[in-house]
Amino acid sequence: MEDSPSPSTSTSTSTSRQIKKAELSDDANVTGNGGSFGSVNEDLLQNILARLPARWFASAACVSKSWSSVCNRILTRPKLSSALSLNPSLSEAVDDVLQKVLCEPIRPHFAIVNVGSGFDLEKIMHLIRKTLGCNIPVIVTVSNGIIGRDALTSEFKEVKWGALFSGFEGESYARNVNEGILLTVGYLPGLKVEAIPLRHPTRIYSSVCVDDFIKDIKEYSASVSNCPFPVGIILFGEANGDMNPVMEKLDCAMPRDTVIVGDERGCFIYRSGNAKRNIIGSLDAIALVFAQDRDRSSGTFHYLFGNIKFHVALSNGVSPVGTTYKAASVRTSNTDCSTWLTAKREGQQQLLDGQSILDDINNLLENHIASPDLYIGVIKNRKVSIEGGKPTPRSCIAYHGVVEGDEEYLYVDGTGMKTGDIFQFYYSDPNAAQASVTKVHDALKNIKLKGEGNNSCVFGGLVFACYGRGESFFGCHNVDSSPLLECFPGLPVAGIFCGGEIVRPFITMISREGSHVNCCLHVYSSVYLVMSYTPPSMGC
Repeated sequence: MEDSPSPSTSTSTSTSRQIKKAELSDDANVTGNGGSFGSVNEDLLQNILARLPARWFASAACVSKSWSSVCNRILTRPKLSSALSLNPSLSEAVDDVLQKVLCEPIRPHFAIVNVGSGFDLEKIMHLIRKTLGCNIPVIVTVSNGIIGRDALTSEFKEVKWGALFSGFEGESYARNVNEGILLTVGYLPGLKVEAIPLRHPTRIYSSVCVDDFIKDIKEYSASVSNCPFPVGIILFGEANGDMNPVMEKLDCAMPRDTVIVGDERGCFIYRSGNAKRNIIGSLDAIALVFAQDRDRSSGTFHYLFGNIKFHVALSNGVSPVGTTYKAASVRTSNTDCSTWLTAKREGQQQLLDGQSILDDINNLLENHIASPDLYIGVIKNRKVSIEGGKPTPRSCIAYHGVVEGDEEYLYVDGTGMKTGDIFQFYYSDPNAAQASVTKVHDALKNIKLKGEGNNSCVFGGLVFACYGRGESFFGCHNVDSSPLLECFPGLPVAGIFCGGEIVRPFITMISREGSHVNCCLHVYSSVYLVMSYTPPSMGC
């Protein structure tokens, strides 16, 4: 893919000179016939301005009212722009991605920056805001890897920190330097975007903090639109936080058409568009909230901007193994956030210790060449109360990583289990994941076909993939990104490797009862967010 025009090209330089001449003239001279752009018809002017880098485009919009009107016509459609750089120099890497993302006209409404742990988050935040401005929400996160197009070569890459790569003469080496950056900037006319934080709770007031978080999201949405519920949320959780109670309440509080995706565990800093929302102190999560602009309901606004819609898809990467169990005793260790339990096979009375349970599961998996990661999927039937309201029954499945088993207990990561909970074992399964990727491909292809029928188009896609996936899991590269790359060639695609994948709405079927149970936090999965746009009259 050819690089877009840059400040170093002769065409852009020539156009810049014309703009500077126009800026020195008054409106009468600009619209006159003295060799300036006044002699250029609007179609040709629009063609010229549409080729400018974002910074020069912004300057051109300030030349005159007529130029501003042309610039507004160029940016009536939404846009997602993204680029990654593996340059080990922080300043050079930031400059690489900024130049690429801003090489075409765009008015940033938000920015998401994903980096390796080798980069300083505050320095990156400063450089990004210095260029993009301080009036938009910016989130900078440390991820387990980045997915996107290289800013210099346009090659699409899935990069995991510490993963093995092929070297010279077939030798393998580890990428042990966690330095790299992915910048994603969005322009979404018709939507308002803001970053809203979740405070780190004390043990006593944890439920209150989540309630306040949901209240803040609803109040922001109501303040900018005619609805208290946003269109979508991109959520980034803190590594030491627990997103289970957060997602339980969000799932109950939000209507089914509010899409939520994100990374369950990571590290982040943020700045909101409204400085009053910037909190100093520990946080458990940051939400990038997308709400309808209330002016969008007016006929004039809708005529200009059409409609933006979010779609989600999930590639599952685990398969069930063995029978179902019922927790007989449950102990919680707060020191390492783990659960110790004994269980019985469902319908039987024999009490089983951890070693006995794992021996049964390992016997069933003995034909597997590689030792898979094990989880238990626990069906939790709970009552959830929001802001002191009436408790609402909710069933969900929660995954807990299996640590080990001995002659007394089965040890799993995480808390929140109760005696009597039903669970089943799951293992990481590349064959199931590959089949699921194919299903995602078909689902996204269906979105494309439906879009062609109503003149809508897909303008951007985000991927949240489990760190355990990638080339080492599938045996080939770019599998997690393939549904988006193949269904929508040339589509701006960005993504990260996560420590837990968030998606809503999504329903997982539990074969034990043939019933459907909610699941918002996944393991060994890839979550896809697809953004589509339906224009008011003409197709893309």
